[in-house]
Amino acid sequence: MCFLAPLVGEYLLGNISIQDIWALPFLAPMYGGGALLIRETTRRTGRGWPTIIFLGLAYGLIEAGLIDQSLFNPSFEGHDFQSAAYIPVLGISAYNGLAFLAGHAVWSIGVPIALVETLVPGRSTRPWLGKAGLLITGGLYLLGSVFLFRNIQEEEQFLASAPQLIGAAVVALVLIGIAFALGRRPHPKTGGRTPHSWQVGILSFVISSLFFAASESWMGVAIKLFLLAVITALITRWSRRQGWGPAHRLALAGGALLTYAWGGFILTMLLGRTEIIHFIGNGIFASGAVVLLIIAARRICHIQSENMEL
Repeated sequence: MCFLAPLVGEYLLGNISIQDIWALPFLAPMYGGGALLIRETTRRTGRGWPTIIFLGLAYGLIEAGLIDQSLFNPSFEGHDFQSAAYIPVLGISAYNGLAFLAGHAVWSIGVPIALVETLVPGRSTRPWLGKAGLLITGGLYLLGSVFLFRNIQEEEQFLASAPQLIGAAVVALVLIGIAFALGRRPHPKTGGRTPHSWQVGILSFVISSLFFAASESWMGVAIKLFLLAVITALITRWSRRQGWGPAHRLALAGGALLTYAWGGFILTMLLGRTEIIHFIGNGIFASGAVVLLIIAARRICHIQSENMEL
């Protein structure tokens, strides 16, 4: 998971080229450490996916608002991150703010956790780390965050204002509070038809693709919010039904994963990377994502076959 989180969140997306694969060990402590900490905290407290998602939103806000500060930087890495749906009083782009938070919560945190848990079904809801492992992971996350902060400060020479930093920290704390305020006991299962996992996967792919492709405007913000509301309502309803299980969770993660698989090629072109090596890298990362998804799906099928035999 430590390497899967940055591979999905940055390399598969196309935000970082395969030419910079050397940076993976430096990104893993923050990305992978954050994902593992969120997963362990959630499972240790007996909570589920709503907690993971809200902690993922907090993670995204901490990274974009406090660490690399791309949420506030008007020219982060030479790109205009402010003009689309700009909110003057906050000094941020509503479009990019929503994309950063949802992107990290879903792709940097949720998808890697879902994929890895699928590969170890017998321990999918149990803690993986002891106290020492938890402390080490937390330390690596902090060290990785400090390392990234210092390097970006040297490159960007930008520091958000005190109100912006305080505001981001406060909202992150609120998201963390919501995550832990969610009930530990699962909702009682209800009746009704549960869609097949492949239907859930297609829906996840379509909605995440539309979310990814929404125009950089206030209309794009409205579309993104609408799509998030739709998928949240459907998942909340379906996940409370008797037939909902690991195959459906994998389908949700798989649909989102495949969106980044094609989106990486698009973002590479938008970033002006025209050398063939960049597109070869997109192909390698996309192929790796498909292979991992096939392995996870085969694992699910194997478990289901064993259960049927029993």
